[in-house]
Amino acid sequence: MKKPELLAPAGSFEKMQAAVQYGADAVYFAGSGFGLRARAGNFDLDEMDRAFSFLRANGKKGYVTVNAYLKNNEFDGLKEYFGQLSEIKPDSVIVSDPGVFRYAKKYAPKVPIHISTQANVTNLSAVGFWHELGAERVILARELSGEEIKYICRNTKCEVEVFVHGAMCISMSGRCLISNYMTGRDANAGDCAQSCRWNYALVEQNRDGQYYPVEEDERGTYFYNSKDLCLIDRIGELADAGVTSLKIEGRMKSVMYVSVVTGVYRQAIDRIGAGEYAADKKWFNMLSSVSHREYTEAFYDGDADHKTMNYGTSSYIRGCEYLGQVLEPVEGGTLIEAKAKFAPNEAVSVLTPDMDETDILTGKITEPNGNPVEFTKPGIRCILKGITLPAGSIIRRYEKE
Repeated sequence: MKKPELLAPAGSFEKMQAAVQYGADAVYFAGSGFGLRARAGNFDLDEMDRAFSFLRANGKKGYVTVNAYLKNNEFDGLKEYFGQLSEIKPDSVIVSDPGVFRYAKKYAPKVPIHISTQANVTNLSAVGFWHELGAERVILARELSGEEIKYICRNTKCEVEVFVHGAMCISMSGRCLISNYMTGRDANAGDCAQSCRWNYALVEQNRDGQYYPVEEDERGTYFYNSKDLCLIDRIGELADAGVTSLKIEGRMKSVMYVSVVTGVYRQAIDRIGAGEYAADKKWFNMLSSVSHREYTEAFYDGDADHKTMNYGTSSYIRGCEYLGQVLEPVEGGTLIEAKAKFAPNEAVSVLTPDMDETDILTGKITEPNGNPVEFTKPGIRCILKGITLPAGSIIRRYEKE
């Protein structure tokens, strides 16, 4: 059985580095335009060039999202952009819009094309359609069951990619207009306000201000609000089905999220072929430690039902706080970048890129020039004296129960 590729989100250069350190085979990110995460730390052309230098030096791949749906007046600059991508030579571009696909074929003819999940591919015929047009890979809609995924994989020569973890949209593969109506921010142009997560109530036209009891409790109901996808138990089945690539959602999430989730799925994929696949309980505990909503397998066993929705709250669950990122060992200690406030001699947890986690005391903390630090602040660089930690390690504090 061939191990599938592990594809991780890279909302910034720092997150891309973390994904690689924690075991991603490939990452996906957007350039400065035409992608579906307008508020992520997207890459300009110089950053993109630097990103691919980093990826190639580490034997990894990078896919550039060009997956917005464009109106007539939004094609300005797209020809030039594909020409620039043609020079950078990404491992693929990810597109949704047939018009954008046409531009990609014409102006970046040597760059492979992957069809985005936004294209709503839900059947074998649609996979064949895109493959015949020249697409190398199709990213299936998240609304498919495991059996449907298997059927497609075993009846096509096209590469197949599926999402295995992360946030899901209430609308079919993200084709949503709620954000447009509520805020004027276009979800299909990369600027979703996640209005589906808000608290809604029902009112009747002739009873101004009178709310009807559709709510689960007095706070209202979040009837558009999906749980997060988690298919950690199904990795062996997906590999056996012939899925080419397993994709993690989360370009807007933290470095800690990218590191932990990538590391868990790396271990899961590496277990394939070592006997009968079974998910380790510690993996689910680790996935539960980072920011998430309740988890669901959604459509994997068939149509999703009420158990797939979060009716009580749109808030995230988080088992620990992200305190710092290890940059590198230095003489006399370890250089870190703080992400939150913590103190010298505080008990914290350290997760290394090989997914070993240990508890330590932070000990003495100094500035790089040697001045003592009373408390860290987000964004500052400091040294944990007398402690040696691998680059890329995550420092975190578990929430008290």
